[in-house]
Amino acid sequence: MTELKGNPYGTHRVIEPKGVLPQPALKVDNDMSKLYDNEILCQVDVLNIDSASFTQIKDEAGGDPEKIKEIMLSIVDRFGKHKNPVTGSGGMFIGRVKRIGSAIRDKIDLKEGDRIASLVSLSLTPLKIHEIKKVHTDTDQVEVDAEAILFESAIWAKLPDDMDDKLALAILDVAGAPAQTAKLVDPGMNVLIVGASGKSGLLCSYVAKKYAGITGKVVGTASSEKGLEFLKSVPYLDGYFRMDASDAVGMYEKTREAFGGELADVVISVVSRPNCEMGAIMAAREDGTVYFFSMATDFTKAALGAEGIGKDVTMLIGNGYTKDHAEIALQMVRESEFVRKVYEERYVG
Repeated sequence: MTELKGNPYGTHRVIEPKGVLPQPALKVDNDMSKLYDNEILCQVDVLNIDSASFTQIKDEAGGDPEKIKEIMLSIVDRFGKHKNPVTGSGGMFIGRVKRIGSAIRDKIDLKEGDRIASLVSLSLTPLKIHEIKKVHTDTDQVEVDAEAILFESAIWAKLPDDMDDKLALAILDVAGAPAQTAKLVDPGMNVLIVGASGKSGLLCSYVAKKYAGITGKVVGTASSEKGLEFLKSVPYLDGYFRMDASDAVGMYEKTREAFGGELADVVISVVSRPNCEMGAIMAAREDGTVYFFSMATDFTKAALGAEGIGKDVTMLIGNGYTKDHAEIALQMVRESEFVRKVYEERYVG
C-alpha cells in the first residue's frame, strides 16, 4: 500500500475544525488502516488517564468501572482521541511499535517491536479502542486492546529494562512535575507541595528536598486524614498539614504556621480538583513562584484571583514537558528507595 504524505505536527489527521493542530481540534481521524509516511503506529496495552480527567470521569460514573468504560469509549468514538470534554486533558499510553513511516524510519532511534511510552497527551493522539479489558480505579490506569498514532513531532520514551511497565508508566505520566521542580527550587528555599500524598506530589517532595537542601524546608499538604497519615511517613518532608486546597484562607494560615510566620518561596500545586488556584497563590510569598501542574487549574481564576488580592507572584503553567524530563524522573525514582517502594505498591501491586 502506498503511504500518504503527512504533516510533521499531525494536521493531516485533523477532521474538525480544519487548520488547527490535533490537540485543540474537536475531532481527529483515528482510521488506523491509513498509512502516512511520518507516523508511528502503536499497539496500546495500557492507558494512563490524566488525574484531573480520570477524577472527573470517575465522579461522573459514581465509581462504577463499567460506566467508566462507557464514558471513555464514548469520548474516543466522538473525538477520535481521548480528550475529556470537561477537563480538556488526556493522559498517555504504553505499548509496542507496530509500524514506522518511511519518511522517519531512518531518523529516529526506534524499531518495530520496541516497547515505548508516549510522552504526548492523549488529547492530541489518534486512538482506536477495540476493547477496555480492566479499569484500575485507584491508579488511573486502564488496560486496553487499542491502537494509537504518534506524529513525527511527538516525544516518547523506550521503557526501561529495570522497571515494571506499569511502574515506568506511572513515573513518566508525571515526569514534567519533578523535572520542573528541580529547575525551580534552590538551596534554602521554603517549598510547599499542595497535594503531596499523590503520584506527582510524592516525587516532587523528594526532588524539592534534594534541591532545597538542609537549609531549606519542604512542607506537604493532604486533604484527607489518610493522606495526612501517609505524609507523616515521608522522609523528605520537614512538615505537613491537612487542608482542603480550595480553602484559600485556610491554606494561607496553615502555611504561615508551618513556615514559622513566613510563606513559601515556591508552591507546587498538583491537586486534581478544581477551585484550588487561590489556595496556592495565597500560600506564596510576595514575588514567589506558583507552579500549577494539575490540568484542573483554571488559569483565568488564577490570574484574576491574584490580581484581586494584590499578590505579585510568578505563575507557571504545568507544561508536561521539559528537556530530559523522562530521564530525570526515572532517575529520581531509582535514587529514592522510599518513592520506588510506594510507587510499586500503588501502581504495580
